[in-house]
Amino acid sequence: MTRRGRIVWFGSTALLVIAGAVCAAAVVGETGQLVGFSLIGVGLVIATGLVFLEVGLSEDRERAREREAAPAERPPQRGRSKTPRLERSRGHRRRLK
Repeated sequence: MTRRGRIVWFGSTALLVIAGAVCAAAVVGETGQLVGFSLIGVGLVIATGLVFLEVGLSEDRERAREREAAPAERPPQRGRSKTPRLERSRGHRRRLK
């Protein structure tokens, strides 16, 4: 996410919260409060989601930096394990050697 994108998204959520507060104060009656609190709630939920997105993106950037800085390691080999498997057949117990 670019710096401009962050400013736009966080700014729009702040505007939602402010608009909700103004609506709750300006419009008389239950309808104004309902619309105002709804706008405030939506703005805060979106802001929380954006904060979690920022945390995830920063962790991805950090992981990429660590991957670039670390020497190339061989991935673990799949297949046979180092410990030998015990022989057994159906209907018989395992025999320890």
